[in-house]
Formats: sequence, C-alpha cells, structure tokens
Amino acid sequence: MLTKEWASLKNGSDVRGVASEGIPGMNVNLTDTVIEAIAKGFVLFLQKKYNKEASTLTISIGHDSRISAGRIKDACIRAITKTGACVMDFGLCTTPAMFMSTIDEELGIFASIMLTASHLPFNRNGLKFFTREGGLEGSDITEILEFAQADTPLVGAAAGSVTSFDYLSRYALHIAETIQRETGLAKPFYGMKIAVDAGNGAGGFYAEKVLAPLGADVSGSCFLEPDGSFPNHIPNPEDKDAMHAISQAVLSSGSDLGVIFDTDVDRAAIVDDQGREINKNRLIALISAVLLENKKGTIVTDSVTSTGLNEFITDSLGGVHHRFKRGYKNVINEAKRLISLGQDCPLAIETSGHAALRENYFLDDGAYLVTKLLIKAVLMRGEGRKLTELIAALKDPKLSRGHRLNLTGANFKEDGQAILDALQKKIEQTEGMSLETPNYEGVRVNVKDGWFLLRLSLHDPLMPLDMQCDEEETLSEMYSFLKEFLSAYSSIDITALP
Repeated sequence: MLTKEWASLKNGSDVRGVASEGIPGMNVNLTDTVIEAIAKGFVLFLQKKYNKEASTLTISIGHDSRISAGRIKDACIRAITKTGACVMDFGLCTTPAMFMSTIDEELGIFASIMLTASHLPFNRNGLKFFTREGGLEGSDITEILEFAQADTPLVGAAAGSVTSFDYLSRYALHIAETIQRETGLAKPFYGMKIAVDAGNGAGGFYAEKVLAPLGADVSGSCFLEPDGSFPNHIPNPEDKDAMHAISQAVLSSGSDLGVIFDTDVDRAAIVDDQGREINKNRLIALISAVLLENKKGTIVTDSVTSTGLNEFITDSLGGVHHRFKRGYKNVINEAKRLISLGQDCPLAIETSGHAALRENYFLDDGAYLVTKLLIKAVLMRGEGRKLTELIAALKDPKLSRGHRLNLTGANFKEDGQAILDALQKKIEQTEGMSLETPNYEGVRVNVKDGWFLLRLSLHDPLMPLDMQCDEEETLSEMYSFLKEFLSAYSSIDITALP
C-alpha cells in the first residue's frame, strides 16, 4: 500500500509533482532521491513484467522545455545505469516521439521515459512511461511507485552506458516523409503560409524541421524557442490566452492556417485564415470528417462533447459517436475495446486536444493530428477549397459555461457520488429534463435546447460542471435548478455558480 506521500505523485497514468521552487506553499517533492527511486522502480517493473535482465534493456529519455528537466534527467540516468541498463539521451523531445522511439527497430530501445507535466505551471514536472505496447496504465504507475517506496536494491554487475541521440530530428523526418507520400508532392506547402505557436515548449521543431523544409512560409510563427518559464502564455490549446495568441499571429502575418501545441506536443489545435479557433468540438468534427470520408466508423470522445457534434458525426458524416469518460487513456482504451467487439474506431479524442488515431498506434500525438489536417488542407487547396468547408454543417452551441465545484468533505468521492445518485433521481422526476442514455460518466441531462453534465473529477476533490445551450433563458433555468438542488448538500461549494 502506498503512503500518502508516494500516492500523491500518481496522476492517472503518469507521475507528477513539484520539481522547482518559486511558488509559495508548494514544496518540492520530486527530489533527486525520489526521482532516482522512481527510475529504478521502472527498471524493476520492466524486469518483472517482461522477465528481462537489466543489462539487456536500453531506455530512452527525453524532456520538454521545463527548467527542472536537466536535473531530473540526470537523476534518472544515474539510477538506470546503476542497474546495468543503458540509456539513450534524446535531450529536448516530445511525448509522442518518445513512444515512437520504442518501435524504431534500428535503435533497439525497449522502453522510454518522457519528462513533462504538460501545460502545468513552470514549477511542476513529471514522468510518462512507454513500452512498445504503448503508454502505461494507472495500475502500472502504482506498481512502479510501490517499488520506489520499498527502495528495493537493484545494482547491476556493471554500470550501463549513456548515448546521446537527436531523435526529434529523426521523428520530424518521419512526419515530413508521411506528408510527401500522402500528398504526392516534394514541396506540398509551397505557396502556403503557416504560423506555429509552440508556447516556448517542445513544439518549435514542427515549424523548423517539418513545415519550412516542405516549402511553407513559417515567418508568422511565435514562441518557438524552448523556455521553461513559459514567459508568453501557458502552452495549452484549451487556454483562452494561448488561442488568442495564435489567432493574432495568423491575422497579423496573413497566414493561411495557424497551429498551436501544448508543452510536450501530445495535444494541438488550429485556427483558420480568419483567426477562428478550431479546437474542442470543432477540432473533433474536423478530424472526424477527414477520417470518415472514405470509411465509416465509430468516433470515441470524452463525455463533454456537444449535441451539435453528435449530430454532425452521425447525420452529416454517417458515422457513430460514442461518448465515454474523460481522460485520454479512458477514450483510447474504450476505442480498443470496441475494436475487439468488431467495431471500426479510427479515432479516440478528448475535447482537450488529445487525439489518438488507430493508424498511428492509438498514440495521442498532436503533431500527427496536425499532419493529417494539413495533408487534407493541401489536397483541398489543389481543388480550390478550404479545410474549414468540411465542418460547415457543424452546429456550435451559442452559450457554453464550465465550473469546478469544490468538494469540502474528507470523503469527497463518496460525497460526490451521493450527489450524483440523488441528481439522477431528481431528473427522473423533473418535467422538461431527461437523462442522456447511454452515459458513462456523471449525470448528463438534456433540456429543451441544451444540456448540462455534472461529474466527479478523475483525481481531485471537485465536481466539474459543463453546460451548453442556445438561449439565455435556458442557461438561467439550468443555473436556478442546480443551485436549488445543490444547496441541500453542505459537502459541495457552489459559490462559483453565478
């Protein structure tokens, strides 16, 4: 059983914690000692699961631009090489590239570690683990942390070696060759202006090593330089300031398209030539239109996607929309489950921008998502058409709201579930409201021109509330209903509701 300190480092299928000083009240818990124990725990996990000697393992390590990356990488290398395993040091890299390195037969890499905390503040960091089978599950992270907590001795007969390798350039070449092959053009972006906003994370390579060599004018790009203090905006396609930055970059430079990545490039979004955001539901609709054009199938999304998106996928594209739980591993695993039952699922995607395509190992890869969209943009450009024409039939909700309601009790999961159970019973007795079925997370309620979803957070003591509708009157009615209902529960703080 993990102690509270070790358990706090688990974040779903990743490890995350505080790695740098700088924010009052947040003490560093990813110390060198802790990192070394976790890295050693990963080796022990690999040995146990695959019946391998440490000396036969080569593990690749890469990181995003965070200021703690160098220290944490060095601690990982010290621990891994002491076990007798070898390390291939990639330096600055992306999360998707780290997985791809494990299936690169020339390199002989058995597993990989990516050092990142996605879009979290500069003082945070974490570890993502991959084998050739993909990213680890939450239960695997628990096992690694249990090894780390036990501090099981594991020292190889001889220290493993360390080799440096620029894998990001190799990965960029793979993407560029994919674009050339699928467009049939050596310089597919010639005459196009494409702006990239990397948010000072690891995504600048896409402008410099993919787009520019293939003929694109990337002069409108911004924040390509890695800087772990993130001085310009949070690298996050869901963030309003981040999306405003790429929209303005497109408009000021007269670019045809804009691309934005999160810190470690497993998420992305785009904007059109008018600076209009294509993220969340619009991004899901667009990639769905590309993937379902020639072969119909099931699109798996998280639980907060819109009614308009559901209608677009089913009615306009002729596909099947399957809403599931939040969490990128949840939607990926659900797509794999449906495939095992005989359904074709080309895409598992979250509204956050995590998009995993079946044709790309169900890897949540922002660069590959953008690549698929840009390939289609090139092909449509040859026909005198624009990419956004594909989602002309998508109905966007006029009003959209989101709140995070804190649960204040010690047993927050039980308290939250009790609220959800009572809400479901209440809706069954309320005229003008109906429960969404099937539904796999929280309580999703349909109203006359919209919906709301109340659910439990995957990891934190809070209940996210998402609401969408077309009329102000409907929004007001939903707020009134929820405030009256939730006010009966002292375990939830509803002061965030207007």
